[in-house]
Amino acid sequence: MDFAYDDQNIFAKILRGEIPNKTVYENDHALAFEDIAPQAPVHVLIIPKGAYVSLDHFARDASAEDQAGFMQAVAEVCRITDVGAGFRAIANTRTHGVQDVPHYHMHILGGRQLGRMLQG
Repeated sequence: MDFAYDDQNIFAKILRGEIPNKTVYENDHALAFEDIAPQAPVHVLIIPKGAYVSLDHFARDASAEDQAGFMQAVAEVCRITDVGAGFRAIANTRTHGVQDVPHYHMHILGGRQLGRMLQG
């Protein structure tokens, strides 16, 4: 699969500091920030600092260090936002997965009972 990265996507611009964000956590490998249209009391996006289009692109091409650093960011976001009662981690991918921004990102949602993910 071809993973052509568009460096003009909104998350690339956030990483370059061209667009402000409400940072929740940052390390050398990832940036986590509040979603601008939250779907739950806790709704944080975590993006890798590398140019990855989707979860499968990140899983295939990111270094072990980048993958571990990203997962450490996920753990820190969960700790900081206190989603101990439970949360959902979502990575929408491509058209059928309804991915809006072509930069791999994970949504962490929590802070209330979320209900079923898919109906039927």
